[in-house]
Amino acid sequence: MADTLKRRLGPGLLTAYGVGVMVGAGIYVLTGAVAAEAGVWAPLSFLIAGLIAAPTALSYAELSGRIPEAAGEAAYVEKGLNSHAFSLLVGLAIVVTGTISAAAVLRGGVGYLGGIIDIDPTLAIIAIGAALTFVAILGALESLTLAAIFTVIEIAGLVMIIWAGSGAEPVPGYSNPAPIHTAGLAAGAILAFFAFIGFEDIVNMAEEAHHPERTLPIAIIASLLITTGLYALVSWAAIRAVPVEALAASEQPLALVWQETQGGAARFLSGIAVFAALNGVLAQIVMASRVMFGLGRREPALAVFHHTLPRTGAPWLATVLIGGAVVLGAVALPVAQLAELTSTVLLAVFTLINLALIRLKRRAPDAPFRVPMAVPVLGLILSLGAFLMTIGESFS
Repeated sequence: MADTLKRRLGPGLLTAYGVGVMVGAGIYVLTGAVAAEAGVWAPLSFLIAGLIAAPTALSYAELSGRIPEAAGEAAYVEKGLNSHAFSLLVGLAIVVTGTISAAAVLRGGVGYLGGIIDIDPTLAIIAIGAALTFVAILGALESLTLAAIFTVIEIAGLVMIIWAGSGAEPVPGYSNPAPIHTAGLAAGAILAFFAFIGFEDIVNMAEEAHHPERTLPIAIIASLLITTGLYALVSWAAIRAVPVEALAASEQPLALVWQETQGGAARFLSGIAVFAALNGVLAQIVMASRVMFGLGRREPALAVFHHTLPRTGAPWLATVLIGGAVVLGAVALPVAQLAELTSTVLLAVFTLINLALIRLKRRAPDAPFRVPMAVPVLGLILSLGAFLMTIGESFS
């Protein structure tokens, strides 16, 4: 056994990894939900959401250069806030939320697959979960290469929707838009913000990246820019081709765009949604296993997970544990309800991460990649505000 990960990843694969996590199956539903709030100004809501996510993403980018470790969030909190207990809690929270998210996506992906072929859902969950866990054990390069292929398929589907919507005859509501409704625009931006959660997964690949102090900031910033552009263009194509009321009422708004502009059942979108789900599950298994590996170095009680296979460089025991938990969760737990909590937990983590960077910058201003102090301060305010808002909604 070894206790080091292999540096085999460059900015291209890591960017594709980040884009794949963010541009997941959610885009196929979120477009309609944001349109319901912001109307024809939905693309602007997505752009605003990207701007809201940017300060925290930039904070992660600086921290990834300062502290290039697996279990990045845990390391940032420990060094920034000088609290091992807080650090351990944050690391375990990332593992749990990643596992729950992957289980929910796996179940959803099997649901899409069941609409294409006749399969037993439980057997499909077990088989797909086992296959993806096996890929993760092969190593980070192999896992992220497969994830990049899935990402290309996802993006190709979205490009087809953009093409279909951009060539259609504009609907009346698009040609003569209503004035901007500030409250609706803001509500749409808050909804859209959750589409950008995923850039933080990149930092946990730090010990497998070449020149992480340069590679990780590039991947984080590039993935956020690409995702923001894709979301804005997809929503623009949708509101241009289909009335907002129809988009808001549809459970499959992007399929509706294709049907209205090209005809047919748009079954190919179900196939792409399966690939999006596979991508999301694989990404979360890889990420959470690296967090367990990093926690094993920092916490003696978890030291058993701080080992890798010499040939593949993968933290095999952590990967098997996470993969098994994902399958079990997808089969037996109410993951749809639990998944709603993951965004709230991540917003709390974002708040701590920005606070940690503020304190680190005060103690040691120099870093390989630096952002102005205003960036983590703004990230702290936005993350804390969004966290309090989600907490308030859960009790309302």
